[in-house]
Amino acid sequence: MKSVSLTAYPRALTRRAGLKKVRANSRVPAIIYGRHHPPQNLEINLKEIEDLIHHSMSENILVDLSVQNDAKARRLALVQEVQHHPLSGKVLHIDLHEVVENEKVTVMVPVETAGEAVGVKTGGGVLEHVRFRLRVRALPKDLPEYIQVDVSHMEVGHSIHIGDIKPPENAEILGDKKIVVISVALPKTEAQEAAEAAAAEETPAEPEMIREKKEEGAAAPAEKGAEKGQEKTADKKAPEKAPEKGAEKPAEKAEKKPEKKK
Repeated sequence: MKSVSLTAYPRALTRRAGLKKVRANSRVPAIIYGRHHPPQNLEINLKEIEDLIHHSMSENILVDLSVQNDAKARRLALVQEVQHHPLSGKVLHIDLHEVVENEKVTVMVPVETAGEAVGVKTGGGVLEHVRFRLRVRALPKDLPEYIQVDVSHMEVGHSIHIGDIKPPENAEILGDKKIVVISVALPKTEAQEAAEAAAAEETPAEPEMIREKKEEGAAAPAEKGAEKGQEKTADKKAPEKAPEKGAEKPAEKAEKKPEKKK
């Protein structure tokens, strides 16, 4: 991957009002961070970063960053994240990840298909793109902009797994080799679609069942409490038998006393 030159400026304004002021001056707030240097707040010319994103062939952009008045003349960085306004699409913030030329990095690389699958062209199948991006590890200069997979040979029922894809030169594709990336399958019948729709409609009923179970479970402690209350009441009544034992003893003594008088 070729690096693209980009100029940035140190940014002192960090609060919301300050960020609005930065954007009002046609600049975009940014931050650069990495393993070897502490994070630094920057601002970048809006038109320059928009042109860079617009002309890029990949979502991964390697920049040769020049920060004004910085001790280091050039800093290599990847555009990690771009935040856009939800309505206008205007760039609001940029995250830059500083990298080192001789240290490998891991990024998500988009997967593109080439050719038309035989199973789609003549077999009535449908090409299913299961994984749109793959994790790739390489030195910054060896990172591919995208991974191209030829699907022209694929028949109906055929799948391409991560292990089937040839990694780019000097790069490694990470992940379970058995994971399906692209497949060709027969289109779903109306009966299958209806069954899936019916299953989706039944799914919301689960919380009601859980609620019913909770209500049943809530009744159990009340019943246990009632049983405990009955046991306590029975325990309180039990001591009433004690006087009967005590009553028997005085009666026995009364019967013995007349015998002594004789």
